[in-house]
Amino acid sequence: QVQLVESGGGLVQAGGSLRLSCVVSGRTFGSATMGWFRQAPGKEREFVAAISWINWSGGSTYYADSVKGRFTISRDNAKNAVYLQMNRLRPEDTAVYYCAAEDKFLVTAAQAMGARYDYWGQGTQVTVSS
Repeated sequence: QVQLVESGGGLVQAGGSLRLSCVVSGRTFGSATMGWFRQAPGKEREFVAAISWINWSGGSTYYADSVKGRFTISRDNAKNAVYLQMNRLRPEDTAVYYCAAEDKFLVTAAQAMGARYDYWGQGTQVTVSS
C-alpha cells in the first residue's frame, strides 16, 4: 500500500520560512511526477509545485506563478522523499498543503498542474501570520 506522509507545517510570521517534507512508503517511483497542492478555507485546491523525473534521474520542476522565486521543490531518491522549501512566506500562503504522486513522467507545466495524481497524502497545515 502506497502512503504519502507530509510533515513540516506550522505557524510562522510573514517573511519567514518553512520546509515541508513528503515521505513515500510502499513503493519507489523510477519515473514519476510528485506535486504539492494547497487548499485554503473556502477555496478550491490549487497547484503549488511539481517535480518530474524519468528512470531515476533528472528533475524537471514546475511552479505556480504565485510561488515562483519563493518556493523550491526538490527530491531525494535515497530517502524516497520530496521537499518544498518555502521562503518569504505571506499570509495568503496559509493553507493545508498536500503531497501527491503520479506514476508518470510529465513533461509540461500544464500536465503537472492538471494531472489526476494517483496518490495523495493527508496534508499538513501551514499558517502565516501577518
